[in-house]
Amino acid sequence: MKTVNILRGFALGGALLAAAGLALPTALEAKELRGWNIHVPDYPVSHGMEQFIAEVAEKTDGRLSGKVFHGGVLGSQPDAIEQVRLGAIDFAVFSLGPMGQAVPETNVVSLPFIFKSIDQMYRLMDGAAGEAIGKGMEAKGIVALGWYDAGARSFYNSVKPINKPEDVGGMKVRVMNNDLFVGMIESMGGNATPMAFAEVYQSLKTGVVDGAENNPPSYESTNHFEVAKYYSISEHLIIPECLCMSKKTWDGLSAEDQKVLKEAGHASALKQRELWQARERKSMDAVVAGGTVVNQIADKAPFQNAMGAVYDQFLEQNPDLTELVNLIRNAD
Repeated sequence: MKTVNILRGFALGGALLAAAGLALPTALEAKELRGWNIHVPDYPVSHGMEQFIAEVAEKTDGRLSGKVFHGGVLGSQPDAIEQVRLGAIDFAVFSLGPMGQAVPETNVVSLPFIFKSIDQMYRLMDGAAGEAIGKGMEAKGIVALGWYDAGARSFYNSVKPINKPEDVGGMKVRVMNNDLFVGMIESMGGNATPMAFAEVYQSLKTGVVDGAENNPPSYESTNHFEVAKYYSISEHLIIPECLCMSKKTWDGLSAEDQKVLKEAGHASALKQRELWQARERKSMDAVVAGGTVVNQIADKAPFQNAMGAVYDQFLEQNPDLTELVNLIRNAD
């Protein structure tokens, strides 16, 4: 009898709340988050994202769970960025390279030789630089949860090892279709040749271009090492990726759950970096076994100094980003 009365009490309380136009308590309601990913499931980014959402589900006792949609099935990156800003997609991993149109601060990491090494990129993105870029993202409706490693791009060619900027002089080098990258090659005396990535192998083989640039897994998986055997580790472009969340989704969560998301995001970034580095080592071992001549560029200062015109033009067009550029460029 007492149990019946208690249940009646709950029902009456709920009816009164409803009559007053108030919502019933939602603390125990579960929310499933939708995640966007351009990569295939068996990829370092994908494993990082799966770890992230599994940790979130565990630490929120299932209040928050989610599913990662791999392979770009929810749309292209530009489309997904807009969907995250609108709240239609809850979380995603985006390359900072193509985010520039939506978030100007992210353009800074596309400046050649702005980072001195991968380890320095980790420190800066986990610190002041990441905080500054994150603020710019948040102003556009995107909350940064962690910074993933997308590798470092280095030069490769069919002519000779590159150790100093002058070694690029006279070379025809394929680059992505971006004025920053065209300016980078021209500043070293080379001839920049923008072209589609699918055309690079044949262009290297036939001598249409002498060289190109990319990270080790791309160099190896496309078999470019077969037709361009000199790989010079310049790490001239280190463009991280961001595990991020829609601010609309973020603002609807408790401070406690936001803390869980931040911690899980950073933990997943550490795991993804570890997996990416293992992938790079495997690719380097494969190309060396295939006859590639690899050299590490010991002194990058001459390359950075050669980029003066590239930086001057960028800062002339983006004067409000001067402080952020100097923060990264002048860091140890």
